[in-house]
Amino acid sequence: MKVDVFNEIQDPKPWPADHEHRRITQTIEQAELADELGYGCWWQVEHHGAAEFSLSSAPEVLLAAISQRTSRMRLGHSAVLAPGRINHPIRIAERAAMLDHLSDGRLELGLTRSTHPEWRLFGIDPDQVRAQTAQAFELVPRLWTEERLTHDAEPYRITDAAIAPKPYQKPHPPLWQAATSPSSFEEAGRRGVGVLGTTLWEPLPRVAALVELYRAAVRECAQPVGSFVNDQVAFFTFVHCADTDAEAIRDGAAAAAAWYTVAALTFFEARTAFIEMAARQRAMLDSPDGGGLTGEFLRADAAVPPNHAQICIGRILEGEQVSDEEIFEALRDQDSLIVGSKATCREKLRRYADLGIDRLMCFHQVGRLPHESVLRSIRLIGELIPEFDRP
Repeated sequence: MKVDVFNEIQDPKPWPADHEHRRITQTIEQAELADELGYGCWWQVEHHGAAEFSLSSAPEVLLAAISQRTSRMRLGHSAVLAPGRINHPIRIAERAAMLDHLSDGRLELGLTRSTHPEWRLFGIDPDQVRAQTAQAFELVPRLWTEERLTHDAEPYRITDAAIAPKPYQKPHPPLWQAATSPSSFEEAGRRGVGVLGTTLWEPLPRVAALVELYRAAVRECAQPVGSFVNDQVAFFTFVHCADTDAEAIRDGAAAAAAWYTVAALTFFEARTAFIEMAARQRAMLDSPDGGGLTGEFLRADAAVPPNHAQICIGRILEGEQVSDEEIFEALRDQDSLIVGSKATCREKLRRYADLGIDRLMCFHQVGRLPHESVLRSIRLIGELIPEFDRP
């Protein structure tokens, strides 16, 4: 299992003077340390209008800067928001190819649909995002590999376009899809792209089932959207390592996990998203084929009663105030975060590796955790990397 870093540049209030510049320069310092310690990849998100939840509104610019300060670890854009009014496929292909050259061929590129607040910010019709994302997955690798491209299908009409530069990696960088639902895990597998699990709220048995859902789908992929199948599974989770379990808590790990949970559910308007996802899943189960692989997953998942963490999330979505301690304990008890001493973190990392995950994206910089504590966590987990990332 590769051990990676996942970053959002979180900047919670209260804000000191020069807070944005400080957070951005701290991020570069953290990336330099991760590269030195042998982390596999630095994954940078894209969000817009996210305020304190994320300053990462121009990840391709930040990754370009990091590419000049690092030499070993790969650089992941996880993930480009694919609706065309945010990122047109031509611009995705051009920027990614340039970044691949600047990093000497270290780029990993993900795509995703984004969510309601960002669609609203850019004036995007939610009914169009699935089609636009599907076309981005089709067009970007073609723009990278074909000398001239003509495409005539809504919403994109491209005539005899010659896009330059082409990527440094041949035939092109690995492609990924961010996934938040069982159907998107299956979708990623059928496209032949890697899957980026983007929640730390899943109990490990459900993570195992999602991994198998993806594996089953990717085995059936005969025509990948790119030039090759990238059959890797990556998951991110909150990781904070200190000298002792007690010190990890004193650093503010419980408060950081709770802050992130509430902030993410709020920013992504999760209550609305969950209602819409439930309707799509109901329609899938009622379809003539029973929903295929995802339908099988959903029927098995429905038989599992909700656990403490899922109940906590439901209470938060209903507007209830849930204490930091209860949120943290619920997440800790289902092993969906990795917090504690090196010995504790080693044990929890092993549980993820045993699930068959290819890349664990360690979410170190979360909430109000002090920069020095984040650096120490990166260093301590870095000392464990040789135990998991063997030739």
